[in-house]
Formats: sequence, structure tokens, C-alpha cells
Amino acid sequence: SQGTRHSPDIFSFSDHSLSTRSAVFEIPKPGRAHSSSFAHRSELRQAKRIVVKLGSAVVTRGDECGLALGRLASIVEQVAMLQNQGREMMIVTSGAVAFGKQRLRHEILLSQSVRQALHSGHSQLNDMSLPVLEARACAAAGQSGLMALYEAMFTQYSTCTAQVLVTNLDFHDDQKRQNLNSTLRELLHMNIVPIINTNDAVVPPPEPNSDLQGVNVISIKDNDSLAARLAVEMKADLLIALSDVEGLYNSPPGTDDAKLIDIFYPGDQQSITYGTKSRVGIGGMEAKVKAALWALHGGTSVVIANGTNPKVTGHVITDIVEGKKVGTFFSEFKPAGPSVEEQTEMARRSGRALASLHPDQRSEIICHLADLLTERKEEILAANKMDMDLAVSAAMLKRLSLSPAKLNSLAVGLRQIATAAQDSVGRVLRRTRVAHNLELEQITVPIGLLLVIFEARPDCLPQVSTLAIASGNALLLKGGKEAANTNHVLHQLTQEALSMHGVKEAVQMVSTREEVEDLCRLDKMIDLIVPRGSSQLVRDIQRAAKGIPVLGHSEGICHVYVDSEASIDKVIKIVRDSKCDYPAACNAMETLLIHRDILRTPMFDQIIDMLRTERVKIHAGPRFASYLTFSPSEAKSMRTEYGELECCMEVVDSMQEAVEHIHKYGSFHTDVIITENEDTAEKFLQQLDSACVFWNASSRFADGYRFGLGAEVGISTARIHARGPVGLEGLLTTKWVLRGDGHTVADFSEHGTMKYLHENLPAGQPLAGQRDSN
Repeated sequence: SQGTRHSPDIFSFSDHSLSTRSAVFEIPKPGRAHSSSFAHRSELRQAKRIVVKLGSAVVTRGDECGLALGRLASIVEQVAMLQNQGREMMIVTSGAVAFGKQRLRHEILLSQSVRQALHSGHSQLNDMSLPVLEARACAAAGQSGLMALYEAMFTQYSTCTAQVLVTNLDFHDDQKRQNLNSTLRELLHMNIVPIINTNDAVVPPPEPNSDLQGVNVISIKDNDSLAARLAVEMKADLLIALSDVEGLYNSPPGTDDAKLIDIFYPGDQQSITYGTKSRVGIGGMEAKVKAALWALHGGTSVVIANGTNPKVTGHVITDIVEGKKVGTFFSEFKPAGPSVEEQTEMARRSGRALASLHPDQRSEIICHLADLLTERKEEILAANKMDMDLAVSAAMLKRLSLSPAKLNSLAVGLRQIATAAQDSVGRVLRRTRVAHNLELEQITVPIGLLLVIFEARPDCLPQVSTLAIASGNALLLKGGKEAANTNHVLHQLTQEALSMHGVKEAVQMVSTREEVEDLCRLDKMIDLIVPRGSSQLVRDIQRAAKGIPVLGHSEGICHVYVDSEASIDKVIKIVRDSKCDYPAACNAMETLLIHRDILRTPMFDQIIDMLRTERVKIHAGPRFASYLTFSPSEAKSMRTEYGELECCMEVVDSMQEAVEHIHKYGSFHTDVIITENEDTAEKFLQQLDSACVFWNASSRFADGYRFGLGAEVGISTARIHARGPVGLEGLLTTKWVLRGDGHTVADFSEHGTMKYLHENLPAGQPLAGQRDSN
């Protein structure tokens, strides 16, 4: 728990019971001592005592007669799992009325059918009408069954439960309140899950509910109030309120401009519009917000989320506790800067302005950024030293390190991109005369908003920013915390350069504590994700980004094949460079394939000696190991990306077998053949299905800068769109522009007056009388 909490001084209802329509929430007196709630979602992992409130819409079926058993079972499984982790779980549940209504309806139908059969002498029944079932009677009939169901479900997970029924009087009477508090604490101490509900069998009936056709259903609003009161009374760390909506929206869900609010702060009430109530109950979202804010002020964090969505119900509670972006999180700690959603909207708006600039203006921005990298190098290197002083390993230090020479090299690459940017956006790829005075063009346009997630490589920031500027794309950057100081300075310089043409906000740096998985859920805002980092990072993003395309590769298992007709000098140079120049790079060699004829030759001995001199650890493939009396350690897998001074070595019988091996075990990144036989080399280049295929050249050449692209956003092994090192061209897509003069499809029908021409026109040649399409 987070320490001592104090319940608010006042939490009073009207003179009626908990199930009445109006509840009076009064804000605790100023200056009240209380511990604070969690400031960020990520801190919810620390929650020890948790209250889960299940609304009627979550517990009941759509017809409101009976329980949603599958949904309830998945919720019970999550609560039991958290309880077994050592947390203290409490459930505030609805459902007794619905469960009782189902039982009473069955009993009434059975009784009527028997009575009518006795009177009529046969089994043909006349029309039978069911009486309106009184809510308190339904609750009385359903409470025992509901509890028995919970008990049976929790027993499957070796978890014990206890039922606690309460009324409003239990909170007005100090002695009863103390008894309730003591009982709940004792149950939690014994590792028992208390299941709490209002004693609806004795409370006054609720006001009629017009949308339920006269059938009274206990209000879900009472349990919102009850859950908030209990959470604060029991000093709970977290209250999870599950309903049938995703969370809190800035306007009624379903309206055109409705947006889910990720974090809600006290004082934001004026910025939202409440809609209609839930399908069951008398309350609505306004009652939930009031209860949530009251609990928040009492020191309990609150999340309102959807407990009825079949896609997430099975993990909604555990996702919330793990700090994932689910529902609406209530927080008293409003960050100084904009939220990531606001940053995304700012980037998209400014990005459209960036795309509409003249190519010369975009080039001016890039050249200015290149100048800033060299003019302000002392400022950059000072920030970089702060990051390097905190580095935990030599490998991390190497990735973080910037130098004047590296900054100069970056500036040269940026100016290359500035030149290439002149004819990138708005370039006509195809021009067709569809019919007389009806011309069609296919032109290049930006993709939209890019999310680039990169780890401890600060030089990535200006490269990626420049490519985005050149291609007219908005950019959202998420950098690794290891390079936070350097990234901050480089981002400031980028925005300074963008300011010269009024598009400063087009490149945004996410500085809030956003999890990568949460960023990947912004599928309505982000058009493309580009991960730059470890294979694990890329795999995690590919898994999380279900609705957004991901450009990249998860592994760089690059092969070098030494053919029987290879030159020894070239072999030594290329193998050494491919493995030892930068072992952690994705284009470094991981598997060395040797033609069988090279074994036990001077060439083979020189290869082994060179690798030993460079301190490369060799792992033998199964076939290579079989040739040796004393072999190196056998490779655990032929699909290993070592990322260090290690590699696998295997033997093949031919170039064709090498191709088959690479297709089976490679990652389609970059693969190399070393041979003097041109025919063999050409067959290798043609047959191998990798993004980059080289002949007598190091695998380390697979890089946007070395390819002359100026820079790259990453290397893609995808089959569509961009493949290999992705530079400026890979960040563009196309749109079709059709210019007509009152044309309609009917003009080209069987009885129309026009005919299709479909004449291909030179793409670079403006059409006669046509205004400039750019």
C-alpha cells in the first residue's frame, strides 16, 4: 500500500438508500492530510490493495435476465491471478437482481403452466403474461445464487471468497462502519476475496426507468458510490470501475468528434459533455466521474474501463494493473507539457503545412539543420557527455558516442538529402489522357505521420528528422532514455530549423512516460511505425502495432558464402569487415558458409587464423562439426543473431546449397557471395531472395548513407513498399489527380458521346493549358 490514507470528511447520500437517484458528493475540506494517488499509469504495477467494481451492464446479459457467465468467468480468473500474486482484491458487484429475475421468471412460468394445465385438462397453454417483478424480491431470490456462482468460480483457482451485504445505514453509523472496516481487513488478512453488494432486498425501490419498459432494475449508480466509499475507507491503492463503455469521452460516445480521454484531471469536468445513461441502471457517466473524483481526492487511483468488450475482457483488469493504456485513468498530477495525443495532432497539422511548402523551402530547413549540427557542436557534445557518463557498458558507450567528426559526417549526409528533396514530393510518375480534356496523373505525396522509435543512437534523430522533412512527413519521435540529454538538444535544433518556415511542430519528441505498446495503439493518428533498435524491440512493436504498418526487420541474420573459386585476399578482407567492423550492427555477418572444397586448404586455415586473431568465437554448424575431430562449440541454432564477436560456421556443397541454406535460416536482410566466377555470382544474385545481395563486397555496405541515400530511417525486409535501406523514396506514397471538364461516367456508356483514349503521356511534360500540378 502507499501508506496511510484518510477517508474524506463527508460522503453523504440523500435520505434514501444507496439505490436512490440522487447522491450528494461533497469535496473534503481543504488542508486535509492524505496520501497521494499514483501519478502515472506505470505506477499502477505497485498497487497492493485493489477494488474492482462490476457494473450491471458488465455482469448481466443483454436481455437483463441472467448473468453473462463467460464474461464473469474471465473477470474472476484475472482477479484470482492478481490475488495469487500477493495483492489484496475486493469486488463490488451488481447482478443479484438480474440473477433473481431469471429464477423468479422461471418459477412463475412453471407455476402458471402447471396451474393452467390442471384447469384446462390438457397441455395447451393460453397466452400467459408475466407480472412486473419487483426489484427487492428479485434481489432476495438472486443473492444466494450469485454468491454461489462466485464461490464456484473462485474455487477453480484455490481462492476463497466471502459475501458482505451493506446498506446506507452501515456508513452513517460509526460503530457499523468500524465493524465493516474490521471485517474486511480480517478477510483480506486471511487471503480471502470479499464480494460486496448493497442489500437490495431491503432498500426502497428505485425510481421508474423509462427505457426498461416498466421493468425496474437496480441502479448501477449505487455501486459506483459504494465502490468509491469502500476504496477510500479501506485505503485501497486502485479502484477499477468496469462498465459498458471504453472510458470517459470528451463528448457522448458515438458522436463524430467523440474522443476517448486517456487521462482525466480534476477540473476537466467543464471540457466534457455527458451523454445518455447505460442500458441498465439509473446513473450514467457523470455519476461515475463524481465517484471517481471523490475516491481520487481520498488517495485512491481510479480507472474507468470497458468490461464488456469480448476482445479485451479476458485481460482488461490485468492490463490496467500492468500500467497499459486502457480506459480513462484519473490523476491529480497534470504534466506541464502536452499529452502524446495532443503532440500527435500538433505534428499532423504542422506536417500538412510542411508538405505544402515549396521544395526549396524544405531544402533550406535541412541545410539550416546541417549548419546547426556543426555550429552548435559544443552544446551537443556537452549533452552527449552527460549521457555517456551514465552508460552502463562499453557497447552502450559506443552506441551513444558522438564526436566532431561524426557531426560533420551527419551534416554532409543531411545536405545530400537537401539536394534530393528538390523533386521528391509532387513528382509526376505517370500521366494519362483518359479522354478528350480528361487527364489523369499519379504523383508522389508524403505518407502522413511517422512514428520512429529508436534506442541509444542519438545520431538517428537528425537523420530521421531530415528524411521526414524532405518527404513532407510529420514525425513523432520516441528515443531511448539512455540518450535523453543528447536527444533533447538535437530535437531543439531540429525545431529551430523548422521554425524558419513556420512548421516547428511538425517534428515532435515524446517526452512523457509513454510505453511503446501504448504508442502503437494510436492507429487513428499514426500512418507508419519505423523501429530502430534491437531485434527484440522490433518484434515487440510488430506484435503491438496491429492496426499500423511497421517498416523494418526483426533480425539481421546475414550470411557470407565463400565459394570454391574465391580469392583468398578478398575472403580475408570481406569476412573480417563483415564481422569485425561493427559486430552489433544489423548488417554484420552472423553465419559464414564455406564451400566443402575449401576445408583443409591454406585458405581455410587463414580464415580461421584471422577470426582467432580478431577474437571471434566460432560456433560450428552440425555439418561442419562432423568434419572435425575437435570442433568448436556447436551452434544452438542456425537462426542466431549474435550481435557480438561471435559467428556460426557451416559447410555447403555448392552455391545452390548455400542459397537454400540462406532461404531456410536467414532473415532476408543482407547476404554476400565471394567468388571469382561471374556466372556463379550472377546466379546467386538472381536466385537469392534477400533485400540486399552483394558480390565480393562486405555486408556492412547495406546502409542508406553508403548507398548514397543521404541517410536511412531503417532497413526493411518487407515484401511490399520499401525494401532494403529506406531513404527518402521509401517515405513517399502516391495519389491520383484527375482533371476534367464536366465529365461523367454516363458520357462513356453505350449510348454516350465520349470514348476512352487511355493515351500514355510523358510524365515530365506538362499538359497543354494545364496549370502546374505542384
